[in-house]
Amino acid sequence: MKGDLFSSDHMVQPAVTPGMTIQNAKSIKYAVNGDMLARQGAMIAYRGNLQFERKGQSVGGMLKRAVTGEGLPLMTVRGQGEAWFAHEAQNCFIIGIEPGDLFTVNGRNVLCFDSTLSYEIKTVKGAGVTGGGIFNSVFSGHGSLGLICEGNPLVIPVSPQQPVYVDTDAVVGWTAQLHTSLHRSQSIGSMIRGGSGEAVQLKLEGDGLVVVRPSEATPQKAQQH
Repeated sequence: MKGDLFSSDHMVQPAVTPGMTIQNAKSIKYAVNGDMLARQGAMIAYRGNLQFERKGQSVGGMLKRAVTGEGLPLMTVRGQGEAWFAHEAQNCFIIGIEPGDLFTVNGRNVLCFDSTLSYEIKTVKGAGVTGGGIFNSVFSGHGSLGLICEGNPLVIPVSPQQPVYVDTDAVVGWTAQLHTSLHRSQSIGSMIRGGSGEAVQLKLEGDGLVVVRPSEATPQKAQQH
């Protein structure tokens, strides 16, 4: 067989070390030697001796299945082999979390992660019922977190002198040192007169980073994630 499809650009190679790597812009490869976690339905191919199990049968587990309250069920992958993960051809990225780090992320952007990471569902402080879903997950520990994003995300530094305001439907995540609150950018009178509609943003203050995707979540997308 010949053709560009079968070139080295597309041909997968055996994993050298356990763990996750970027296969291409739209997928992550995970060399499993033990166990790891991923969103259900995200596995697109695998080889080797792997078992896939739904995660979350206890009350606590069922809560964690939701991760951010947006209906993201998880699965555990166990055994030895290689698995590939993707979701709706979204762009893939890997974050390395070190001991002492905390990263808050929207569940719709979680693809897979090491079992050495811990995650806790928390209410987004100051966001009320509008803040990109009431809940986000805070990841900690030591390991890798695979994320997905519609398009290439923006990583914006936040400093005490320069807070950042983000659309609640576009925010992916932020470092945990940041303080969140709601910011209203227009008066009610301005909205009545035909303002932009961007009346409420999530305000992030402090010293850290915020990740924003270059698109807003549509109602249909929000229901699917």
